[in-house]
Amino acid sequence: MPSRKKTSMFASAFCTCVSSFVVICVVLATPQWVSSEVRFSRTGSNVTISLNYGLFSGTCEQFVDAGLQVSKTTFQVTDALSSTRNRSLNVATIVVLVLALLSSLLSSGFTCTNTVSNPYQTFLGPIGVYTWNSVCGVLILIAMILFPVTVEGNSLSEELAHGCSTSLQTHLGSKHSYGYSYWIMLLILFLNIASLIIVYFYDHARYSKKKEQERPIENAPKDVILF
Repeated sequence: MPSRKKTSMFASAFCTCVSSFVVICVVLATPQWVSSEVRFSRTGSNVTISLNYGLFSGTCEQFVDAGLQVSKTTFQVTDALSSTRNRSLNVATIVVLVLALLSSLLSSGFTCTNTVSNPYQTFLGPIGVYTWNSVCGVLILIAMILFPVTVEGNSLSEELAHGCSTSLQTHLGSKHSYGYSYWIMLLILFLNIASLIIVYFYDHARYSKKKEQERPIENAPKDVILF
């Protein structure tokens, strides 16, 4: 059975890993990734398309000239994309987050195992927790970089706006504001770092105690050496 200190430390790390798993599920499920206002000119008027969307679905509203509003419509992101490049980048972001979800799940499993037992295999111990937490953190960073590149570098909002309205002509400008579904990925990074710190402190304390128990014989009392 693991010591009380090990149980408490890995139980804390387990809670942070499970929290990370839950937050990734929220990130995937909610559509509040970005809000965009895309302005176009049209024959005799200017049109503003207001978009709110995530990785799977979104809504759009159309405003014509002096605030005339067309009813809000819902769309599926993948279906609304005609560009193969944008569709591939969107799917790649989803795949990266699913892999991060699996990494977080594995990290939760490893910390739970160490909470209730002392696994013999080295990789099932702190090394495994380090590995899967690091993998999850890197994947989240990739997703946080990949999505803005798709939105601003590859004009994702502009392409989705064309699917919401017809006969749009010249693109006049765009404004983007990232929502909570995007920014809470920073919380996932924080939770991964917290897990790593907790396990590191336990591992470092265990290593220090082990080295102390293996002191060289010259540090032993002289009477013990003579005996």
